[in-house]
Amino acid sequence: MIQTTFPEPAVMAELVAKMLWEIKAVHFSADKPYKLSSGMASPVYIDCRKLISYPRVRSAVMDFAAATILRNAGFEQFDAIAGGETAGIPFAAFLSERLALPMIYVRKKPKGHGRNAQIEGHMPDGARVLVIEDLTTAGGSMFTFIDAIRAAGGTVDHGMALFFYDIFPEAHARFEKGGVKLHHIATWRNVLAVAREARLFDEKTLGEVEAFLDAPLAWSGRNGGVSELSL
Repeated sequence: MIQTTFPEPAVMAELVAKMLWEIKAVHFSADKPYKLSSGMASPVYIDCRKLISYPRVRSAVMDFAAATILRNAGFEQFDAIAGGETAGIPFAAFLSERLALPMIYVRKKPKGHGRNAQIEGHMPDGARVLVIEDLTTAGGSMFTFIDAIRAAGGTVDHGMALFFYDIFPEAHARFEKGGVKLHHIATWRNVLAVAREARLFDEKTLGEVEAFLDAPLAWSGRNGGVSELSL
């Protein structure tokens, strides 16, 4: 059954941030920064894939995802939910069940044999598709999937990320230019607020994390990572 009473966005954001801390999906390390695939040094790392292993947590998060979409996009705006390879696939399954919609999934590249398919499942021509990922930094991987769906005849006007970094202004410009409205539940600011409130780290670490969130590329450059990023 689709719920019609929705929690406030701020409440959902805070609860998701707390859940991510509870399942140890959030990591802060200012002294030994993480090196991201982009080459950027970061004092923060989040593993949203861990959500699939905690049924009660993932159920609540997917309720919030459904509420976010229904509140912000509407009840009859989609014909299918698409998950991106690989992390988006289970969340597409969970959300499609919540919203009583068909599910498809999209490969990063055509599989190279058989039908050479990039989209798996049935997507009618012109289908209105919601693309979901576990998290997005600046939208690069999500647009890989969006572009594939559009090339196959689908329509994508909305994307859903359970977690959005929300630290790169260019990310907002990318979604606007691409004609996609991004919906999300929680951001790094929500996670940092929970850490401060619960005193999960010392002030020095929290201060470094806040400095990174305020100017991520400058922080990266000072800590051995790239200072420019191709978004």
